[in-house]
Amino acid sequence: MQLGVIGLGTMGANIARNAARNGAKVAVYNRTSKKTDAFISDHGKGGDFVACSSLEEMIKALEPPRPILIMVKAGEPVDAVIKELSSHLQKEDIIIDAGNSHFPDTERRVTSLSDQGLHFLGMGVSGGEEGALNGPSMMPGGDEKAWKELEPLFTKMAAEDSDGGKCISYIGSGGAGHFVKMVHNGIEYGIMQLIAESYDILKSEAGKSNEELAEIYASWNEGEDLQSYLLEITAKIFAHKEDGKDLIDLIKDAAGQKGTGKWTTEAAMDLGVAIPTINAAVDARILSGGTELRGKGKRLPEAIEQPYPKPEKLTSRVRIALELSIICTYQQGFTLMERASEEKKWNLQLGEIARIWRGGCIIRSAYLAKLQQTYIEKKLNPDELSRFEGERQLDWRRVIAIGTGRGIPLPAMTASLAYYDALRRENLPQNLIQAQRDFFGAHTYERTDKKGSFHTEWE
Repeated sequence: MQLGVIGLGTMGANIARNAARNGAKVAVYNRTSKKTDAFISDHGKGGDFVACSSLEEMIKALEPPRPILIMVKAGEPVDAVIKELSSHLQKEDIIIDAGNSHFPDTERRVTSLSDQGLHFLGMGVSGGEEGALNGPSMMPGGDEKAWKELEPLFTKMAAEDSDGGKCISYIGSGGAGHFVKMVHNGIEYGIMQLIAESYDILKSEAGKSNEELAEIYASWNEGEDLQSYLLEITAKIFAHKEDGKDLIDLIKDAAGQKGTGKWTTEAAMDLGVAIPTINAAVDARILSGGTELRGKGKRLPEAIEQPYPKPEKLTSRVRIALELSIICTYQQGFTLMERASEEKKWNLQLGEIARIWRGGCIIRSAYLAKLQQTYIEKKLNPDELSRFEGERQLDWRRVIAIGTGRGIPLPAMTASLAYYDALRRENLPQNLIQAQRDFFGAHTYERTDKKGSFHTEWE
């Protein structure tokens, strides 16, 4: 087994170490030779590494067909590396882009490189720096022949799914792998925003200290309904101190993003799929960084209501609101993948995607096992529906009412509930919107009492 790795940032370096640990000869190259030298100095004894000072050296270090993995910034840098690299490669060699590339770029590269006789894989990789080193969730798409060549090595490198399998599976042709990774990140945006909103209401309304919040999230993570990597790290964040101070209180409240959330929103709009929780999470990050707009907002008047439930009751209600909202977020992401699969003929196996997300990746959680079962059996588990019944649903509504009444923004939780209610309602008010469209634009409408398309001269 062999692998070339271009780009020795944290992720690239850890993927190279992972491959070497699993028996591969790994040729490494970075545009700045200092990084290559530092990598060999720090990790050279941890595997069969070949330090390369040029792409030509990397080509010579590998046997045909050569698999070369690129881990550089998405966009033009990937194209630049591919252009330079492909001029040195021979037919049947393989290029793997394991960064967060936009799936249309991947589809373009698959076609272009195929015309040159080269194989291309666009592979989503999730798990952060720890996952890249010890076992990520991997989502390869593109040239299936290339996948077959690399399957033995990549399978060894992937995380375990807790059922004896590995968190890797061929996703589909073209940009399927990077599309699925994009949706993974969109779901990640939604869940992170929901956890942040639960923190806000527990701190602002229930008056919980950071120490108490650490205990709350740690206890929530022990249950099968909410157990997840994101809750696990949330508990650790609230417990972390620096120079005797709680670090969380010293972090500026402006969240960054690298584009995958926005791409998920754009893809959903193009495909006509509603993902309101994910959209709200993207908007929340944008708003958090709007310093000038938020500065003006401080002058806006405030009017809030009281009283509300005691903190003990509020904590349990927030737990339920978080759980039900997270379920809606997963459902939105999987519905988007289902629609994309139909449109692009990818034949995405949604149960298999749920399985490979159960280990290694950022959104791994106990709920994914239930989703996996749902898509394999092709029917909704009655136990899942029962999570939304009675007092649990009322508690979800109560938390959002508390946030609204007390002036605490809960955009993602509110979007999740609105999504649920829109699916639940037999009739929606968009009949009025369609009438308005026909009134001013003669866009026509359908009727409930007869078939066909109709237009009315409203005046």
